[in-house]
Amino acid sequence: MPIGDYETLRAAASTPDLSAAQALSALELLRELRAELADWEPRLIATARDHGASWADLAPALGVASRQAAERRYLRLRTSDIGESTGEERVRAERDRRAGDRAVSQWARANSAVLRSLAGQIGDLDPSVHRALGENDAAALLSPLAGAHDHLRTTHPDLADRIGLIGEHTDRVRRDTQTQREERGPR
Repeated sequence: MPIGDYETLRAAASTPDLSAAQALSALELLRELRAELADWEPRLIATARDHGASWADLAPALGVASRQAAERRYLRLRTSDIGESTGEERVRAERDRRAGDRAVSQWARANSAVLRSLAGQIGDLDPSVHRALGENDAAALLSPLAGAHDHLRTTHPDLADRIGLIGEHTDRVRRDTQTQREERGPR
């Protein structure tokens, strides 16, 4: 849309004696502007977040009252790469994903000794696992352990099997969390 179209719309909206053709033309411009704005807003929000803005910082700029409302607005506006078709489905999917992540992190912390022991055995074989051993949070071990699984399959099948069991267990924790959330219903 050319730059002058915004001013054309503003003038049309404040002119009471437009012809039907002029009003229709202005409405078409308005539709195009809405489409552009709908595309810009989630990109600008993502840029602000990438540069450190919190949801609380974004709330006033978006004209909403809380950080939760700001995040919800973003989730409803952004396009989905996992197939949810409505904004509410995207909000629910993101919240479900986060609930699963929290449950898995909690499980990892509760099973820290087992994870650290396994990572200690693999640390010399895989530098990313070795680096993750230095983290305070045992949940940081899960991704590097999963990444080591495939290349350990041929050289250390027993360790790969143990990693596979951990992956199965964390998948079960995610599924159980999802089931619990579905049973409670929408919030």
